[in-house]
Amino acid sequence: MRTVKVEALTKEAFAAFGQYYTMSSPEGYPLSGELHRFFPDRLVASQGRNVAYSPILVKKPDVMHVTQVEYHTTTAEMILPLNDDMILHVAPPSAGKPLPEYTRAFLVPKNTLVKMNACVWHLAPLPANADELCAMIVLPECTYMNDCTVVDLKADEQFVIEK
Repeated sequence: MRTVKVEALTKEAFAAFGQYYTMSSPEGYPLSGELHRFFPDRLVASQGRNVAYSPILVKKPDVMHVTQVEYHTTTAEMILPLNDDMILHVAPPSAGKPLPEYTRAFLVPKNTLVKMNACVWHLAPLPANADELCAMIVLPECTYMNDCTVVDLKADEQFVIEK
């Protein structure tokens, strides 16, 4: 079975899949007041309809064995790990057929908002350290009902993620 090693999240390494911004350590020019510094529009995803903010809880598996992947054809997906660093596996867009041989896994620090481009293959984030990851998923309302294609990987396409 193929093994995908977790790699550090860098702008260059993740550029083919999307963008990210560390919300707990804002950078750049802020709009400031007497008691605040506001860093507007650091990560933008044009969704075109109501945006929903959904919590996800993911238990840490004994083995990070990936048997399914998903994608969304019309929207970017954003994920913010809240209580732990997360491991996010991604593969480039393709014409409805997964590309597991091109899968990469990234260690996303807690409080780092990740935006995956439309059609990027992925599945739920995994906890890096905690027994259970709590993260926030940002998608247009009801995307999971009307724009979510989940594919079961064949045995020879499945992979294990290792730290």
